[in-house]
Amino acid sequence: MTAREPIPLRAVGDRPAPEGISGPAATTAPTSGPAAAAAPGPDATVPGFSARLTAPLLLGSVLNPLNTTMISTALVAIGHHFGIGAADTAWLISVLYLASAVAQPVLGKLADALGPRRVFLAGLVVVIASGLVGALAPSFGWLIASRLLLGIGTSAAYPAAMAVLRDESARVGRATPRPVLARLSFAALGSAAVGPTLGGLLVMVVGWRGIFAVNVPVALIALGAALLWIPADPPRTRAADGRAPRLDLDPLGIGLFSTALTVLVFFLLDLAHPVWWLLGPFAVLTAALAWWQLRRPQPFIDLRMLAGNAALARTYLRHGLSYLLIYCVMYGFTQWLEEVRGYSSGHTGLLMLPMSVAALVCSLLGARTKGIRGPLTLACVLLTVGATMLLFLSGSTPLAVLLLAGACFGIPQGLIGTSNQAAVQTHAPPESIGSAAGLQRTAQYIGAITASSLIALAYGQSASDSGLHLMAAVSAVLGLLLIVLTVTDRALRTRN
Repeated sequence: MTAREPIPLRAVGDRPAPEGISGPAATTAPTSGPAAAAAPGPDATVPGFSARLTAPLLLGSVLNPLNTTMISTALVAIGHHFGIGAADTAWLISVLYLASAVAQPVLGKLADALGPRRVFLAGLVVVIASGLVGALAPSFGWLIASRLLLGIGTSAAYPAAMAVLRDESARVGRATPRPVLARLSFAALGSAAVGPTLGGLLVMVVGWRGIFAVNVPVALIALGAALLWIPADPPRTRAADGRAPRLDLDPLGIGLFSTALTVLVFFLLDLAHPVWWLLGPFAVLTAALAWWQLRRPQPFIDLRMLAGNAALARTYLRHGLSYLLIYCVMYGFTQWLEEVRGYSSGHTGLLMLPMSVAALVCSLLGARTKGIRGPLTLACVLLTVGATMLLFLSGSTPLAVLLLAGACFGIPQGLIGTSNQAAVQTHAPPESIGSAAGLQRTAQYIGAITASSLIALAYGQSASDSGLHLMAAVSAVLGLLLIVLTVTDRALRTRN
């Protein structure tokens, strides 16, 4: 793929109308490479990108990744409380990812069209409501509803934050500094990495309801900071006749995508007793979605762009597969530690601490490196090694080996997020950054949904050595596939 031409920064009032999803484009002109020379360089005398502006963006952006992993050390406690097994508690994982997979690009599109500040604030209000519902839930069904609301509310933060940075870049007339983007990436990766440890401590100290209640004060602080420090949304560009521009969200495309993904999740969550007839409606819905998206001038998912941008499509595939492996460990390994090895939720969280620390350190290192192929190759190799180690774990495995196995998944978690983000910024078109930023997360969530399905198949009603080994064998094969996809991808030779 050839390098893109430099894209001049537009004035705020000249922001283009939202278009179909085109991948998480960079918020600004390239920061290095051939196009960087033509891009406006940073000017230390021009204000912008202050700590006050970025603080609420970072705080809001931690909520979704934190909640995706924090619940991993609470699943056993929740199952015991309501008298249900691992196959049922897997819904707490899948429903959040299902809601997020749909809501991220939708809310990103809204951020592009209505203004990112409005969408950011509305999302935080939904998060507060979800935390209260989960903390007071009288039944397991209410927990499902809480996680559904949580997936929708937290999905607003990341695409809205990217759109806020785009508007700030246009306001000050210079590219978004690389450290700002690195901090945003680190906030997401770091919160996901510490999630299991924090979740275990909350369960040990206040019980599993603390996993839900903790969202309330965090969202309230982010809401107050956003009201004070995020500037008002710039006015939307009006048509020649003075009317407000039409908001084209493609509701049919959103509905077809949501329904198809929901049917797929219902099929995947009972792979032990597959309901084969569900594949028929899924195929019909997928075909209808493709037909409709190809007819739309502004589709929900720009299939033509993805078909013509193989490097970006491979990035999404690689990202989804990587997180399938990571979340198999995040949820499957932690349940095995509690139910087979007999560790408490708090002790399990501490056992996952090496993985969390490794992910945090490597996310910082990944944000500093300019290469893409090297860090991704190392990450894929370590994922394969970690999965292979899980094949040999048993109830008598020494503690040091358990810690090493967790660390083998922490290092890739830090490298994959930053490297794939760099790949997306390199290969994606720059239009509609809000809606585009959601699609990379959608690939990640689909991987997580598949991981929860694999765990439900492997464990059934409770974790076991044989279930862990089945999950590890599948992960090892996928790890080898990831290595091949990464090493043979010539587009990864580019530098960010």
